[in-house]
Amino acid sequence: MNIWQKYVIPHSIEEAIHFLTSAPGPARPIGGGTDLLLEIQQGHHPPVHTLVDVTRIPDLLRLEEVGAHLFIGAAVPVRVITESPLVRYHATAVAEACGLIGGPQVRNTATLGGNVAHALPAADGMISLFAFDTQVEIANDGGRRLQPIHTLFKGPGQSALDLSSEIIVGFYLPLRQSGQSSAFSRVMRPQGVALPILNMAVWMERDDRVIHDIHIAIGPSGPVPFRATRVEHELIGHPPDSISLQRAKEAIHQSIQFRSSAMRAGAAYRHHLSEVLLEEVIGKAWQRAFELEAV
Repeated sequence: MNIWQKYVIPHSIEEAIHFLTSAPGPARPIGGGTDLLLEIQQGHHPPVHTLVDVTRIPDLLRLEEVGAHLFIGAAVPVRVITESPLVRYHATAVAEACGLIGGPQVRNTATLGGNVAHALPAADGMISLFAFDTQVEIANDGGRRLQPIHTLFKGPGQSALDLSSEIIVGFYLPLRQSGQSSAFSRVMRPQGVALPILNMAVWMERDDRVIHDIHIAIGPSGPVPFRATRVEHELIGHPPDSISLQRAKEAIHQSIQFRSSAMRAGAAYRHHLSEVLLEEVIGKAWQRAFELEAV
């Protein structure tokens, strides 16, 4: 079976969109290809006529501050994101998540754009972006638009993007301010390169006494990723002490129905892990925000 018939390497967004929309058969954008090619080989995705390699497009390779935001290009390899001082400072949770994607060889080629476009509800990079209320820049033949990341998903492995005519340009995250921080953690099966049993990302804003604001993303916690707003509500305005953490844990049980997976874990075990990860990521974020204040 031929995985593709034509492989093209555009050097601009406009050229990439042209290749996608003018292909004589099914066409898809490709970054690292660590998900797409494997799915085609395994028969989980139909063969495509044209693969459009977006890794030579300068706009998709940018990693920089833009106004009040950190911009991460969709084709930046996750290894570069993990090692970037900008990301490690402004979006620590994203750097931590990207550092856990696959193994070293995968991280050299995998991209954050592919992690999001694949639309899996437990993808590490994608879950970390959720904690920042990330805005996604998308391009098609009508131009470019910004779209909240939570609007990009229809179901497990089902993107709301039209990948036959659209590409992700990159991601806008707010720059870190005084009193703010983030953290990411996950639990894996021993082989360590598949999707996690459970992962969690948190963005926090605090003073010396209480949490002023917090965003929590947990995956997989449903068919599409989402913010755990009921859990957040139990923590806002309170210190992360045993009382507020217990209320937050109870809110997880009340608001999230974890699914049992024969390949990974049962729902009860995931509920247990959610309590462990909640304490871990909130503890790390709380301390990191204090460390920033002390600088």
